[in-house]
Order: sequence, then C-alpha cells, then structure tokens
Amino acid sequence: MVNNKKTILIVEDELPLLNVYADRFSEEGFLVLKASNGQEGFEVAIKEKPDFILLDILMPIMDGLTMMQKLRKSSIWGKTVPVILLTNLSAEEKRIRRIVSENQPADYLVKLDWSLGAIIDKVKGKFTV
Repeated sequence: MVNNKKTILIVEDELPLLNVYADRFSEEGFLVLKASNGQEGFEVAIKEKPDFILLDILMPIMDGLTMMQKLRKSSIWGKTVPVILLTNLSAEEKRIRRIVSENQPADYLVKLDWSLGAIIDKVKGKFTV
C-alpha cells in the first residue's frame, strides 16, 4: 500500500504549541514528525526527509535559522525542502528576511499575525494537488 500523505516536520520548543500544530496538521491529512529543538529537528529531517518543515526560530540547543542553514548545506534534499520559519521577532525582521532570501525555498511568518488555520492553508498552498 502506497502512502500518499505529505510529511511535515514541526520543530517547536513550546510543547503545548507543538502538540496543537501536530494535532491540526494530522487532522488535515499530513503525516506529522515532531522535534522540540533545532538539533533534534535537524537529525529527524536528515533521517526522515519530510516534504515540508515548519520551524520555530527561537529554540534551545540550535535555533531555527541555524538549523535551516545546516540543512541547506547538508544534501540536495536539504537544499530544496520547503521551510516556513515561525517567529515573534519583528525587531529581527531585516536579518530574518536576508537569511530567508539566501535559503530558498523558505518563508517566514510572525506567529502573532497568523492563525493556525492560516498557517495550515499556507503550507497546503505550497503543494499542488
């Protein structure tokens, strides 16, 4: 039996938020992988090669920007996997924009400006059915 579900890796250090995201994406038909820091996220990403990564920026051990940059250097898959960074760092916007533009395909969203439903719609929009 072939599994046509898209796989998403959610990397978020706030466990209640991680679980809410995971539950909702699962309800939307995604196969969900979870990690609670950038190092764990990097290891899961390299091993499982998800179709998409939703990545918090501020995390312990390894932040999301560093994780994304390591992924981009790791392999062909790592250079091309779509990533959406989630942040509340509006003060860091110029730096984040620069790093995102250097690490395409990537985007970032300010958490407070996006509902969970809108984030799901944005991820779904990255996949053509």
